[in-house]
This record gives sequence, C-alpha cells and structure tokens, in this order.
Amino acid sequence: MREKKESVPDKAMAARMMKSMMTGRKFEEKVQWLFAQGLVHGTTHLGIGEEATSTGSVLALTDDDYLFTTHRGHSQVVARGVDLNAMMAEILARATGICGGKGGSMHLTDFNKGILGSSGVLGSAQPIACGAAFYAKRKHPGKRVCLCFYGDGASNLGGVHEAMNLAAAWDLPLLFVLVNNTYGMSTPLSKAVRETDLVKRAAAYGMPGYTVDGNDVAAVFNTVRRARGQALKEGPVLIVENTYRISGHSKSDGNLYRTKEEMNAWRERCPIKRFKQYVLDNALMTQAEIDELDKETAKAIEAAVEFAKNSPEPSLEELLTDVYA
Repeated sequence: MREKKESVPDKAMAARMMKSMMTGRKFEEKVQWLFAQGLVHGTTHLGIGEEATSTGSVLALTDDDYLFTTHRGHSQVVARGVDLNAMMAEILARATGICGGKGGSMHLTDFNKGILGSSGVLGSAQPIACGAAFYAKRKHPGKRVCLCFYGDGASNLGGVHEAMNLAAAWDLPLLFVLVNNTYGMSTPLSKAVRETDLVKRAAAYGMPGYTVDGNDVAAVFNTVRRARGQALKEGPVLIVENTYRISGHSKSDGNLYRTKEEMNAWRERCPIKRFKQYVLDNALMTQAEIDELDKETAKAIEAAVEFAKNSPEPSLEELLTDVYA
C-alpha cells in the first residue's frame, strides 16, 4: 500500500520529532569527529540522513513495546529516550556507558527502555525479535508489539526470511521495519536484487506491507502507528522506509562508489530540513523555537562528551563479567 501525505498529530509531537532528529544528527556528527580524533576504538557506522526513519518509527511505539536496533542505530536509540551521557560513554568505552563500556557503537542496548539488543551481524536480530514478539503475544496479548529495524543489505539474508515466515505462521505482533538506504555497503540495491520494490516480499508471507517516504517523519510516524494497530490484531507487518545514507558505510568508506550529484540531490531532501519547513508552514513551531531547540540539543551533546571523557574506563576486574557461554 502507498501512503498519502500525512500530518503530525499536534505541536507537542512536532517538537518531540524535531528534538529527536536534531539530537540524532548532532550525536552522529560528534561521534564522527571523535572517531577522527582517535577517541573511538573499533569501528562505527553512521546513519546521517536517516533520522526520520528512526524518529518516526520509534515515536509511534508505546513505552512498553520492544525494540531491536541496527549496527548504525544511534538515532534509533536517541529516539527511544536513552540517556545521552550513557550513550556517549559507551561509545568512548567508559564504565558509565549503558553496557559498561563493553558494547561500543554497534551494541547500544538498554533493557529499561525496551531496547533488547543490536548486533553487527546482519540479519541476526530478526529471529530473536520473533521470541520477543511471542512473549508479548503470550504475556501481554493485544497490548505490546516488537519493532525490529534492518536494512536493505540484511533483507536478503536467510535468518530474516525465516523470521518473517515464523512470525506470519504464528501471527506474532512484530513490525519488520526495512530501512532501505539503497546501498548494502557499496553495492546498490539494483545490483543485489532483480525486484527493487522490496515491499512485495510481504505478500510471500501473507502479511500486510507498506512503503513510505523515509525522509518524511510524519509519514513514517503515521504508517508505523497504523501498522502497530494491525500487528496487535492480525500479526506481522512489513514496512519499507525508503531513505538515503549521506554518511559512508563505516569509518573507512570514502564514498567513491557514489557521485557528488547523487549525494547532493539527497542532501536537498534532508529529513530535518524538510521537517523544519513543514512545521513553519503549518504553524507547529516558530523559527525562534527551532533555533532554541538547536542550541539546546547542541549543548546536550557537548555535555555528553564531557561526561564520557571524565568517566573511568572499565576495570580489569570486570573483564569476564557479562560473559556467557
């Protein structure tokens, strides 16, 4: 099904969306800078340009719903309201991080917020998400769903298809949110699959499917909220959110496989830029309010960096804790 142009519910939600997207963008830009300074160990994957998919999808959930993020899930975690200080400390490998400084950029998890995990192994979260959705159905019928993000690159993996089949067979309240940023690392979608309209895959599993402009936060929010209601009553739903990753795949990606013209065209479709114009045109926020929010979010990111830098590293005594076999 193709979604029509939709609106934000009210001024309060507009402000939440703006704050979430601004914070997510600034957080990732700061992580990018910190990495360049040699302060982020290991690797990191950014989703600059995909903020509307994160904000619109997550804000459509309730606080009791479950969430699985991706290895480039910073904005997804920000939208869920996880403490920025703890997030930044985790990325800088400090003991005050949300995973004790052991998970890093790709494994931001917070059970208190219903975030049950993320993994650098593509396609590994979907089968586990079936378990969360099964629990929700058995213990909280008609009240909770599980939302699982993944990308177009992961969409071809066997575990994803097995999970879609199982979720459909068991009528699980599971939202498969496919963030299609058109590239799996450096491989364009058109070279990875013959049929690039990925929502058609829903029909093979007998579930509803939606395609939405992933750079339109209002459209994403309303689509996911509608799909959530369906999932509670009927079972799993596939939502394809078409967007674009302005940042490289990872730290070593020089974007040599993309033209400047292509990237600049997508920069003009920036979800934050579009939403600013939308809220102004519809009198949901004033320019002064947007400017104040811009300063507030920038200040919060800087405070998070200082918190992380001043936090201790994990002690050697903690080396084997949280290790299970």
